Amino acid sequence: MQTTQKDIALVWFRNDLRVQDNTVLNTAISNHKSVIACYCFNPKHFEISDLGFKKTEKFRTQFLIETIIDLKANLKALNIELFVSVKSLEILIKELVETFNIKPIYLQREWTSEEVQDLNDLKESLPNEVIINQSYDQLLYHPDDINMSFSEIPQVFTNFRKKVEKDSTIRHLIESESVEKIDNIINTTLIPSLEYFGFESFETHPNSAFPFKGGETIALERLNDYFFETKKLRLYKKTRNGLIGTDFSSKFSPWLANGSISARTIYWQVKQFEKEYYKNDSTYWLIFELIWRDYFKYTSLKHQNKIFKVGGILDKVYEWKTDEHQIRKWINGETKSSFVNANMIELKKTGWMSNRGRQNVASFLAKDMLLDWRIGAAYFETMLIDYDVHSNYGNWMYVAGVGNDPRDRKFNTNLQAERYDTNGKFQKLWIQDTLF
Repeated sequence: MQTTQKDIALVWFRNDLRVQDNTVLNTAISNHKSVIACYCFNPKHFEISDLGFKKTEKFRTQFLIETIIDLKANLKALNIELFVSVKSLEILIKELVETFNIKPIYLQREWTSEEVQDLNDLKESLPNEVIINQSYDQLLYHPDDINMSFSEIPQVFTNFRKKVEKDSTIRHLIESESVEKIDNIINTTLIPSLEYFGFESFETHPNSAFPFKGGETIALERLNDYFFETKKLRLYKKTRNGLIGTDFSSKFSPWLANGSISARTIYWQVKQFEKEYYKNDSTYWLIFELIWRDYFKYTSLKHQNKIFKVGGILDKVYEWKTDEHQIRKWINGETKSSFVNANMIELKKTGWMSNRGRQNVASFLAKDMLLDWRIGAAYFETMLIDYDVHSNYGNWMYVAGVGNDPRDRKFNTNLQAERYDTNGKFQKLWIQDTLF
């Protein structure tokens, strides 16, 4: 039977760039005989910020390009064509709506200001009969399952964790099946190169702790290797504060950030590991970190754009500085702390930094240099392969004393270096040996 145009749905991919365990995609497939998909490389994400650097640098851009290449191939296996735009989202979707007589559009729900504005702009450009269907699909615990409203999200993580662990369940995985192929479909859109965005091609730094490529396929391979092949999961809690190498932590965050893998997939694979091998503090701790990720997302759902304000969610007033010379010293790894410098140089050369490093460089910028924490958050958005708006701003607020930490702590970077880089190996890796 030939598919008629009225049977076709459109899936707009945002930060849910996967086929497996994708609620948005599965809903479209379940409700319609045929599906097409689209993705837009948002031009705004590659503009120069007020601080003089691009909103998205080459590392995350390359990872995203690899992810979209993989997504297109995986969708093709389900008879779903992916249309790609590098210019205007409104123009692309409007053309698809007209060409295929699209009525329903399915997408992952986002709630931060820029993403909401993108959707509002799209709605204004579309006919009234087009129906927008949004689903929460980037959380471990679905909002319908946590038994509290967003306004009731606790101010302290521990209270949130205890409540969801006690009163909530995690949904099971879903598999998307193939749909009817659309005859004679023509797709002339192309996935852009790194050079299109003004970047030169590059080789991954030989010392990078994240040498992996983007895409769902690689994400699932990494999960299988870390869990079931090497069983490094069993040591996660002991090694997660490491600084060098690929296996001191799971490294799932970049794929989680753009939705190449779901938090639920990781959770249920941890449960499978516990069933096949053993359960210990490390298997729990990986789930613990996923709950932290959820908590920052729920914090932003509760407080909305306050996460971007200088006073944070606490409306606390500090005398922040915006000294451009000092900012550049922090960015270039030229501060008085060699531990901070090593981490910042690693970030600049690889697009990656360990969790331990992030806490230290953030604390140093906010508590030692007294610089506006939002500058650091903006730079992390530029550089980090695994940038996630909720975790990024949630963590920066936390460290700066305007977020979810009632203790308002300050890291002693010298003591941190002694504890986590005892022999200075990490610092020597990124800084010239003449400093030692």
